[in-house]
Amino acid sequence: MPAQTLADPSVFGEITEGLLQQPATISPKYFYDQLGSELFESITRLPEYYPTRTEHAVMQQHAAAIAQAVGQGRTLIELGAGNCEKARTLCRTLAPACFVGVDISAEFLHDAVARMREEFPHMDARAVGADMTRGVTLPADIPHTGRLVFYPGSSIGNFDPPHALQLLKQMRALVDADGPEGEPDADGGLLIGIDLPKEVDVLEAAYDDAAGVTAAFNLNVLAHVNRLIGSDFDPAQWRHLAFFNTLQSRIEMHLQAMSPLQVRWPGGGVRDFAAGECIHTENSYKYTLPAFTDLLARAGFSRAQAWTDPRGWFAVVHAQP
Repeated sequence: MPAQTLADPSVFGEITEGLLQQPATISPKYFYDQLGSELFESITRLPEYYPTRTEHAVMQQHAAAIAQAVGQGRTLIELGAGNCEKARTLCRTLAPACFVGVDISAEFLHDAVARMREEFPHMDARAVGADMTRGVTLPADIPHTGRLVFYPGSSIGNFDPPHALQLLKQMRALVDADGPEGEPDADGGLLIGIDLPKEVDVLEAAYDDAAGVTAAFNLNVLAHVNRLIGSDFDPAQWRHLAFFNTLQSRIEMHLQAMSPLQVRWPGGGVRDFAAGECIHTENSYKYTLPAFTDLLARAGFSRAQAWTDPRGWFAVVHAQP
């Protein structure tokens, strides 16, 4: 593989450090190359995958109340924007003056934001390719007041609680960006989706569908890592594994070696895997509303209002400083 196709040193270091841990890990942010983003879109349409349609139903059912709480004419900043479908629905309700989509998969995002511009020609729509776990710097001319950070899809659950708290603090910083007069915006806010605890069989089916789309999504991370660091993973040697960890209240996704194998990467890097050994690729924490409200408060969001579906499977939360 030509050296120029490899990731920058910080990404190379992050991935290889994870591969050398016990157990080995790959961050879920590396799911989202072009194919990974497309596969995730397919996952959201699966019958087993309830979060997307349940969150959509919550936002439709409570659209008027959410709009009243949030206000119109905002600067809407969607983190992990992907195909911008959820923001598109929200834009029809809130009529923001400006939309900023932020995603690690920049090419996929730019196409999605171009479609936003076509549908909302009077809205200033921007695409920012960025890894939000490393902090987000917005263009200088993005309005500093009236910001609504939008983080749907229960993606906050992909981070363990300390990292989730850190990310929520970063969101608070985006909301509180000082304006020209140096005053923080007390009217800014966060609109975030969280997946609530429910029956284990429902949870596990959502992350291990009968059609094998989630398995393909999980395995694709190995091909992406190969391109990023020049490693020689063979996805055919691995299988998808997903289960609910009751003690931690989280779904775990792993890739399990089906036989003893060795993985190499440039610079002399090597990792031996025994048969049955796993690479931990994702967690998805399921928070109760009181636990999540407490996490928000620790991040500096002292006011919170939540809307849920009739079964209590999912919540959309509006939080303010």
